[in-house]
Amino acid sequence: MSDIFEQDIDDESENIENLEDNSNYERNSGSYVFPKNLIKLKLEYSNEGIYASAADEISPDSAEFQELSSPGKHVIAPTRYGDDLALVLGKVDKPVGIKPSDIVKIVRLADQNDLAHAEELEEKEKHAYEVFREKVATHHLDMKLITVHFLVGEPKALFFFSSDNRVDFRELVKDLVTVFKMRIELRQIGVRDESRITGGLGVCGRPYCCHSVSDKLRPVSIRMAKEQNLSLNSTKISGQCGRLLCCLSYEFDWYAEARKKLPTEGIRLNYDETSFRVTEVNPLTQMVRMQGEDGRQLEINASRFVRDGNRWRIN
Repeated sequence: MSDIFEQDIDDESENIENLEDNSNYERNSGSYVFPKNLIKLKLEYSNEGIYASAADEISPDSAEFQELSSPGKHVIAPTRYGDDLALVLGKVDKPVGIKPSDIVKIVRLADQNDLAHAEELEEKEKHAYEVFREKVATHHLDMKLITVHFLVGEPKALFFFSSDNRVDFRELVKDLVTVFKMRIELRQIGVRDESRITGGLGVCGRPYCCHSVSDKLRPVSIRMAKEQNLSLNSTKISGQCGRLLCCLSYEFDWYAEARKKLPTEGIRLNYDETSFRVTEVNPLTQMVRMQGEDGRQLEINASRFVRDGNRWRIN
């Protein structure tokens, strides 16, 4: 796991790029027409979002669909782990960042038996948590258990864990199968996924973006921090997971677009019969600072800057 450094990044021996996360992230592309009966679901144990559609015979205008898409309801739906209980977040009108293959078909609305079964499994998960830790200690494995979940739709147990290294857990799985008499699946996750699942408060004092805003972990790079004029101090631009803040990625697109309409720092232009150099550009305040050869320092609203071909001038 990455450490959160205490010092400013002013030493070449400190590689701040270790804080970056360049995982693959796919945006929605193409002209696919999504179904009108689309619903957003959430797996509460892993904080993953799922896009699902109702059965084809259920009309988006029907009372059955209104009940199925009511926030707070639970449904049985296919997940990448198997059929399971999912929380309904509501109807989706304009899906963003998904592909047609991401959409699953809801099996049915969960009934009282499903909910009662889920409560029983929650008690078994507490026991499984302790059993897992005991078995890990017995096999002397370097594993940190994050969460345990028993699927409602089929007899299967999921164990999410983190580790600095690859782990040979084959013997551990055999022991767990002997104890629980069902299919066992162990999933090694990264530090960002760990934060997404467990949640917590960020340096801003608000819940983690990855836990409360979106479950999509977009790549984050140092260039995004530079584009936003942030200090390259790792304590200020990294989250509790030890990686760069997710909000750097969320806000980067706006900064990149805003800077296209502003002069670049370092350029020179003539104003008031004096040569000035642009020293600072603030996209948020839309103010530009300049240093003149005569020693003057000016702060001018960006709206006064006009691009004339490849050159800038001030009205």
